[in-house]
Order: sequence, then structure tokens, then C-alpha cells
Amino acid sequence: MIIQTIGIIGAGTMGNGIAQVCAQAGLSVVMQDISDAALARGMATIAGSLDRAIKKGALTEEGKTALLARIKTSTQTSELVAADLIIEAATENEALKVKILQGVDAIARPETIIATNTSSISITKLAAATQRPDKFVGMHFFNPVPVMALVEVIRGLKTSEDTVNAVAAMAKALGKTPIGVKNSAGFVVNRILCPMINEAIFALQEGLASAEEIDAGMRLGCNHPIGPLALCDLIGLDVQLAVMEVLYSNFNDSKYRPAPLLKEMVDAGMLGRKTGRGFYNYAK
Repeated sequence: MIIQTIGIIGAGTMGNGIAQVCAQAGLSVVMQDISDAALARGMATIAGSLDRAIKKGALTEEGKTALLARIKTSTQTSELVAADLIIEAATENEALKVKILQGVDAIARPETIIATNTSSISITKLAAATQRPDKFVGMHFFNPVPVMALVEVIRGLKTSEDTVNAVAAMAKALGKTPIGVKNSAGFVVNRILCPMINEAIFALQEGLASAEEIDAGMRLGCNHPIGPLALCDLIGLDVQLAVMEVLYSNFNDSKYRPAPLLKEMVDAGMLGRKTGRGFYNYAK
């Protein structure tokens, strides 16, 4: 199957990042969200990213104009009907994703592949919300999408080999490196990464060190490019909590229990960079 048009559901951090890399690869993109305001924010984020590339000499103004012209926006799901591949990149909420996927499945052409950018939810379970589980796959990008090279390609119980191969080939066409993953809570990267972040939150909660000291320890002692608490702020504390809850409920193992401080900060609306405050203050 030749994939030429990409449909993206969600204009948030992940959705607009995916839209950008697809348009950079010369593909036609339809980015859909529930409001014009959300779509405008998504396009503004893409434009800002491209402006930074221009300042670095990696892109021209003409290139920016051509790239943006390849991205169409709409509040109507029906606009996705022309897509060869539809990528759902909505909030990490299972009930919401199921509702969205059922609606998309109803309007998409029979040959269209549907992918989800979920960071932890069962691909098999989400595929069951559609009438095409063989053409359903996990396509997990990493934040920030234009920078991060990895895509996890996750097969559900009924995902066909053709679907996996087509999506892996698409990831390579976007300049990414795909890795094949079996369906399991958290997949590979978040199965390892999120418990590490959670443990850093426990260390902060217990007063072992300050947030700055914990992050410096992991940067300087383990050569991590960013500390775990700063990374959690970038990911979003709500996303981190959602992943930990999926791991905890699926494996029923106390090592995956979310740190109480993480829960409390999410309850307080301290979600990291997107709200201006998490483990660090970004509203200065």
C-alpha cells in the first residue's frame, strides 16, 4: 500500500509534531481537532518550530511556506476520509480513544490503516473498538516528535504483518527508526522509563535531595541529557500518572504504584511545562 495522505487526530503536542514531520517528508496532512482554537495553537507551534529551523539555517522561508501548505486543518472527522493512514494522537484516556476510534473506523475507507499514538494502552483493546483489527497498529512517537528518532511499532493480537510492515516503512520515510514491539502495558520504552521517573518522584517526596540535585545526579552520574523530573515536566505529569496507572493495573505489582506526590501534583493542576508549573516553575 502506498501512503500519500496522513490523517492526524489531535493538534496537541504530539499531534502537531507528527503533522510537522509528515509534511516535512512531502506527505499531504489533514490535522483534525474538536475546535478551531486547538487547531490554531497546533499550527502556531509548527510555525514556531519551523522558524527555529530557519534561524539555524536548516530551512528557508520558501520551505516553511511549502511545508505549511501541505497541512490542512479541520474540526470535522469526515475530512479524514481521504487518508491512507490515520494516526490518533488524542489525550491518554482509554474511553476517549475508544470513542474517537469507533467514529474514525466508521468513516475511513476499508483499506485505510488506523494507528494510535498511545504511550501505554493495550493495542489489542483499542483495535477491538474498530471493525479492522488487522489494519490497526500502535505507532508511538516520542516528544518532541521533530527531534526524537524513535517510533515504537506495536502489534495487537490481530494486527497483520502487512500493516506492521507498511507502518514501519512509513516511519523510515519520516526519517525515524522503528522498533517492533509486542503488545504489553507500557510497551518497551515507557515500561523502563516511567518507573525510573516515578522512583525519582519518590526520592523527591522522601526528601533525599532537591529536584535540581536529583536531576543533576542523573545527568552527571548517568550521562542522561535531561534529568527525570525535568523530563516528567516535559512529558506532562498527567501522562506520567496515566502510564503508571496502566502499568500498575496490568501487572498488579507494587513496584509500579504511582508516587503519592505525583498524584497530588496532578490533582493540583501542576502538570509541568504545559501548565507553567510542575517540579519546576516555567511561569517566570
